[in-house]
Amino acid sequence: MFLANPCKLSRSTHLLLLIRSFSSNVLPRPCKSLHEMFEPSQYTDSISRIKKALHPNVWSESVEMELDSLNIDINTYVLNQVLKSLSNSDVAYHLYWWAESKPNFHHNHLTTKSVISLLTKDQNIGLLTEFFRRRKIDRGYQFHHSVYRYLISGYVRAGLISLAIEAFEELLGSDWGVVSVDYNRFMGVLIKNCSFHLLEVYYDTLSQYGFCLSAFTYSRWISGLCEAKRGELVEKLLEDMDKISLFPDIWACNIYMDYLCKNKSMNEALHFLQSMVKKGTDPDLVTYTTVIYGLCNIKRFTDAIHLYDEMIHRGFIPDLVTCGTLVFGLCHNGKVEIAYELLMEMLKLGVKPTVPMYNALISGFWKMDQVDKAQIIISFMQRNGCKPDIVTYNILLNHYCDKGMLDKAEALIRKMEMCGVHPDGHSYNQLLKGLCKAKQVDKAFAFLSDHMEVGGFCDVVSCNILIDAFCKSRKVQTAYRLFREMSYKGIRPDSVTYSTMIKGFFTVGHYTLAEELFEEMPKRGLTPSINLYNVMMHHLCKEGQYNQAQKLFSDMIARGISPDLVSYNTLINGFRLRSKSNEALALYKEMRERGVMPDELTYRFLIDGLLRDGKAKVAYEIWEHMMENGITLHEEVSVRLVKAINLENK
Repeated sequence: MFLANPCKLSRSTHLLLLIRSFSSNVLPRPCKSLHEMFEPSQYTDSISRIKKALHPNVWSESVEMELDSLNIDINTYVLNQVLKSLSNSDVAYHLYWWAESKPNFHHNHLTTKSVISLLTKDQNIGLLTEFFRRRKIDRGYQFHHSVYRYLISGYVRAGLISLAIEAFEELLGSDWGVVSVDYNRFMGVLIKNCSFHLLEVYYDTLSQYGFCLSAFTYSRWISGLCEAKRGELVEKLLEDMDKISLFPDIWACNIYMDYLCKNKSMNEALHFLQSMVKKGTDPDLVTYTTVIYGLCNIKRFTDAIHLYDEMIHRGFIPDLVTCGTLVFGLCHNGKVEIAYELLMEMLKLGVKPTVPMYNALISGFWKMDQVDKAQIIISFMQRNGCKPDIVTYNILLNHYCDKGMLDKAEALIRKMEMCGVHPDGHSYNQLLKGLCKAKQVDKAFAFLSDHMEVGGFCDVVSCNILIDAFCKSRKVQTAYRLFREMSYKGIRPDSVTYSTMIKGFFTVGHYTLAEELFEEMPKRGLTPSINLYNVMMHHLCKEGQYNQAQKLFSDMIARGISPDLVSYNTLINGFRLRSKSNEALALYKEMRERGVMPDELTYRFLIDGLLRDGKAKVAYEIWEHMMENGITLHEEVSVRLVKAINLENK
């Protein structure tokens, strides 16, 4: 096969293929009965009689005998008309070979194409394979060029890509050869099926013999590579296109631009944008929006605004997507004043900002404590026909609650309820959080019970807020009662709920209850976070349960949770307090192997433990490692280390 070993073709054979590919003199074999196309009426009776004999739509010996008894002078026109009328590929297959057996009958490409059409349509691969085997035995027979095309197309429709490839290679090695349209169609099939390795093989091989892809095929290939996140080959394809004065279409350009921007290759994206202008594929609004988004994503706002201005200068009217990309990007990164100016320019261009754009500005000004400007934006949007939505009100609620302005927050909730903007769960949770932050926990609990539960707004977030507030005010029993009531309310506690309760129990010294809750988590399908593991290990070490802490450390690793700096420092400190400096050293080595860098606390615990165990030389070596990492040892431990070294040197 050509693909399997293209090098086996001799130089002369390659040259012959090339000549055939481009020759305008290559003509198909003439049909045996061309006049039949102009005098079909005389065959109507023969066609009708054959169809009648095939009426059972199942091939059998009796059908064959009846056909033989008709004494019809069968020709390719008659046979082809019958074949095209059949719906059973098995019958078509046997009829084809029955006709082959008749004296002086020779199939043409039309009859062959008709039977192949039915076999591929029915996906009758067994008979199709047998058909080709039998046809190839007849060494004097060669499929017509159009048959190969039809066969490849049929295989593709049936999803039999490997057979389509095989048929293409047979066409490549046939007397017909391959022309540009075949090459482009076949490459299109490979592109559609993401057969990128085969694409490269055929492309590299056939390019050597003058075959060229069209701009359309190149564009589809570039699009496919980008969508499959395999854009590394695109640069080479662009270079090849440039050599033959081609350039991708706007669709492919935008897909490639999106690929570059998502990979944060913004310099390459800007360079490609310039190439588009030079090569005559003018960027459109999608192109500019994509690049502006990419620039905002990596915080290159100056470049983004410059590109926006260039787009306006080139006569584009920005749409809401383009403007929104810039406004949201600027606001989320604290550049609210610039976003405000941009929004004013939008209005001059006739672009009406959306409520989310106004919300981004309002939120940005609140975060900058520019309350007056936020209020101006709210008034401005209302004057321009934009009614504040739930998000607008939630931004205000968040600000009021965060600043402890609870009277205004409660008044805003009432206003929302009156003007038809119904507060959602987030609205009520903001107020709940504000009450808890102001240490009005009892009022918060009453609000949850009397207002939120009645309206169906009490959720796991609400309960977590209140449980946390109770625990911080040391009302752990009340928190635990709410924790257990959650199940009756149809609310399932999550990892945050358990973590909050466990920390609360540790705070008031209820270690057994904390451990019981921790052990309950896996049974509920919940995985403790690294922070919760650290809290557990800290309190276990604090209570002198070092073995339990070590066991928990191992359990954490077994669950696929990587220990962090706090985890290692907690255990190293535990080993220090038990005068187990060797174990502490082993843990120090492990943490470095895992890529967790020790800090000043790690070295202080480690060196202090070694000094306690009388291992001053080892402590000194650790100190040297510490200095190499640019960390300074705690003064008190440093003094002790110097004294210990001096004593050993006497």
